[in-house]
Amino acid sequence: MRINRTLLSVALVVVALVVQVSVLARLQLPGATPDLLLLVVLGLAFVYGPVSGALIGFGAGLLADLAPPADHAAGRYALVLCVIGYLAGMARPEKGQLKSAFTPMAFVFAAAIGSTLLYAGVGALVGDTAARHVGLGSLLFTAVVYDLLLAPFTVPLIMALARRTENDPVADNSGGDVAAGWMASGTGLRIGDQRGGMRLRAARSRAARAGRIKGVKRL
Repeated sequence: MRINRTLLSVALVVVALVVQVSVLARLQLPGATPDLLLLVVLGLAFVYGPVSGALIGFGAGLLADLAPPADHAAGRYALVLCVIGYLAGMARPEKGQLKSAFTPMAFVFAAAIGSTLLYAGVGALVGDTAARHVGLGSLLFTAVVYDLLLAPFTVPLIMALARRTENDPVADNSGGDVAAGWMASGTGLRIGDQRGGMRLRAARSRAARAGRIKGVKRL
């Protein structure tokens, strides 16, 4: 059963926001809060590409800006996740193949740092100096640690779900192989590619036989 891309994206964003606000934010962990919303945006952008990643990031960030307790200017985190979603979409694997876990995990690392710095930078422009009082170094370190620990359990699952959407061109052949390729460091879509190659060769053979038959009839 296929799921609409928009509905799936909205559902994942809402669930991630609820979990982040009602559970992760209440854990009172030192430093930053694990950013489940960021990981959802990354996972969807890895599948849908830069434009969809930017739109999903903007919508997710805007919901986070408006969700209570809203203690900052609306649109601040929307800008951050919009940029992150676009850049993550630019790293979309060619033909959905993930040869190793290095690329997505490196992007999680970079996104944790980049989102924290960008959020603090935008806050400084509008007069919010909360990051200075907490300590930017501590925020960066804890954000990276929490997101890297959470990513292997969330991003592959999000990518596998996103592959099931009706608008994904490789959903039929990939199944859960993309997520498995990340976790197992490299299966990717090889099985699907082999099956696709066999079907292609069979189609070419049938076309060749049909051409010969037509040629005989024309004679």
